[in-house]
Amino acid sequence: MSDRYDIAIVGTGPAGLEAAINAKIRNKNIIVFGNKDLSPKLVKAAKVNNFLGFYNISGVDLKNQFANHIAAMGIGIINEKINNIYAMGEYFALMVNEKVYEAKTIILATGIEYTKPLKGEEEYLGKGVGYCATCDAPLYKGKTVVIIGYNKESIEETNYVNELSTKTYYIPMYRGEYNLNKGVEIINGRPLEIVGEDVVTKLILDKGEIITDGIFMLRDSVSPSQLVPGIEIEEGHIKVDRDMKTNIEGCYAAGDCTGKPYQYMKSAGEGLVAAASAVSYLDRSHENK
Repeated sequence: MSDRYDIAIVGTGPAGLEAAINAKIRNKNIIVFGNKDLSPKLVKAAKVNNFLGFYNISGVDLKNQFANHIAAMGIGIINEKINNIYAMGEYFALMVNEKVYEAKTIILATGIEYTKPLKGEEEYLGKGVGYCATCDAPLYKGKTVVIIGYNKESIEETNYVNELSTKTYYIPMYRGEYNLNKGVEIINGRPLEIVGEDVVTKLILDKGEIITDGIFMLRDSVSPSQLVPGIEIEEGHIKVDRDMKTNIEGCYAAGDCTGKPYQYMKSAGEGLVAAASAVSYLDRSHENK
């Protein structure tokens, strides 16, 4: 049995960090998943002029202020990507490759920097489409696999799959050097659609198609509907009320993933509200036991 945290926070932008700070202040046992750079969007900002108290600051400098703040409060970051989150009744199971984390509540602060799913991707999820190659590779021993990689980290997973599969295709969605096993065939093309019958049978590209038994989509992040099955989406964003509560009991969301305006200050405010709501939920649950 793994440790069960009070609150798991997914995302380390202003929303996720503000949620972490306030949950920590309320003495909750938290775990934070995110990026070592905290927020890729933030570090790319040349100047930030509308974050109260930090006029004319660069995104990198603001990120450093955030990092200093959480370090001073003893808040660490788990630099791992959550593949799926499942509501299990009294807790949530957060899947990270071969590991599982448990938390009584979750706060989603994932931002909006995720790639839209391919046509057919959601339909065949679990039926030949997967997001964790190291988890599911044994299912494709002796079979043909396509891996669509959006980052350098996908190389290691591809090489692992190649050790088990009969044929491995790698479709890079970024430019760079690909340190792949000799048995991996690189395909330079744009994926358009995943098709099949009961399970995946092939991937349609802008130039041709590949017959395959399985397809792994290895992205930096996935859409909320793929991350948390059953979560309600409205106009492409997670639907929340004023308490940042989603339609799933114990699940909250904050920041850009909940909708416009996409502003750091708005995200931080929502992170505070989400943490306060999660704390209230935990306190009520404790009182009712």
